[in-house]
Amino acid sequence: MNLTLAWRNIWRNKVRSLLIMTSVALGLFAGVFVLALYEGMLKSRVRIVIDAEVAHLQLHHPQFKEDYDPSFILPSRDTLMVKLRSVPAVRYIAWRSVAQGMLSTPTGSAGVQILGVMASDENRVSGLGKKLVEGITLDSAKRNAVLIGRKLAVKMKLKLGSKIVLTFSDRDQNITAGAFRVVGIYQSNNTSLDELQVYVNHATLNEYLAIGNGGHEVAILLNDDRQVEPASREVKTLFPELDVKTWRESSPETDLMVTTVDQFSYIIIVIIMIALAFGIINTMLMAVLERTREIGMLTALGMNRPKVFRLILTETILLTLVGVPVGFLATLVTVDYYSKAGIDISSFSDAVMSGFGFSTMIYPEIPWRSIPTVMAIVGGTALVAALFPSLRAIKLQPADALRQ
Repeated sequence: MNLTLAWRNIWRNKVRSLLIMTSVALGLFAGVFVLALYEGMLKSRVRIVIDAEVAHLQLHHPQFKEDYDPSFILPSRDTLMVKLRSVPAVRYIAWRSVAQGMLSTPTGSAGVQILGVMASDENRVSGLGKKLVEGITLDSAKRNAVLIGRKLAVKMKLKLGSKIVLTFSDRDQNITAGAFRVVGIYQSNNTSLDELQVYVNHATLNEYLAIGNGGHEVAILLNDDRQVEPASREVKTLFPELDVKTWRESSPETDLMVTTVDQFSYIIIVIIMIALAFGIINTMLMAVLERTREIGMLTALGMNRPKVFRLILTETILLTLVGVPVGFLATLVTVDYYSKAGIDISSFSDAVMSGFGFSTMIYPEIPWRSIPTVMAIVGGTALVAALFPSLRAIKLQPADALRQ
C-alpha cells in the first residue's frame, strides 16, 4: 500500500520527478565514468612501466643500487642466462651495463644514466626500437654511437650527428670519458626518463668501465603479469645472493597509485553524490511544502506520523533509485565505446601526462570490483537525502497544515 501510494505521488508532478531521476542518472554516470577513466589510466601506466621501463623483474648485485658503483657486477652472463631460461614464466631477458655520469657538449652539460645494451634483447624487453623517432638503432650503428631522448635533445640542442662526451667512473673509480655521436633520438611516454637515460652499445660501455663481459642489471619480461610473484620467488631461489625486485619494487610510485586509486575515486564519487543529495533534498522539500494541506488532511483522517514518514521516505528513495539503472546503463554503453576507440587528450595535456609517464590515449574500463561500493554510496545518498524531507513532513501539525 505504502509503495503503491508513493509511486503514484511521484508521477503527480512528472517534470519534477523526471528532473530528479535525470540528476541521479547523470550523477551515477559521472561517478562511474570517472572510475573507468582512472582504471584505464592506471592500467595504461602499469603497462608502460612493465613493457617500456623496468620490466616484470630486475636483478642486481645487492650493493649496486646503493651508489651505482660499477665494480658491483653480476655473475657470469652465460651461467645466469641458462638458469633464467629454465624458469617457464620467463619470456625475454635483457642484459645491461649501467653507469651514472655527465653528458657534455660545447653548450652545456647534464647528468645522465648511461645504459649499455644489446640492441636486439633491449628491443624485445623495453621496446627501444619502437620508441625511435629519428635516426637508426644501435645494432646498425658505429662503435661509439648513442641514442638520446627527445627531451634531452631539445634541452641540450642536439640533433642527429651531434658529438657529445660522456664522463663517468670505471670499476676502479677512475674518471673516464668517451666521445660519442648521436645516431638516434627516441621518445617514450615518460619524458622524465627521456631526459635522463642514454643508450650505448654494451661492449663499448664495458670497455670504458673495464668490466669485460660483465653487467649490472638484468631485466626480465614474463609471459603473464600474474606470474610476477611466483616467478620472483623462483628466481630468488636460483640466485639467493642477488637482489631480485618486481616491477612494484622497482617503481614504488606506480605501486602506490595502484593501491590508492580506489580511495581517490571514491572521494570523487562521494563529492558528486553530496552535491546531488542537496538537489534531491531541495526538490523534495518543495514537494512537501506544496502538499502541506494534503499531509494535514491525511494526518487528521488517522494516518499516524510513522506512516507519513515512511511515505515521504519511500517517494524520495524511489526517485533516486529509478535513476540508477539508467545512469549505469548509459555508463556501460559509453565506456564500451571508448574502451575501443580511446580518448585522445594529447591536444591539451601532452606535456603533463608524459611528464608523469602516462599515455595521452586513455581506454576507460569499468572497475567491476568497485561497483558494489559505488552502489552502496548511491544507496546511502538516497537514504540520507530522504531523511530531511520526511522529518519535515512529520513535524507538520494537522490543524496548522489544514489552515494553509
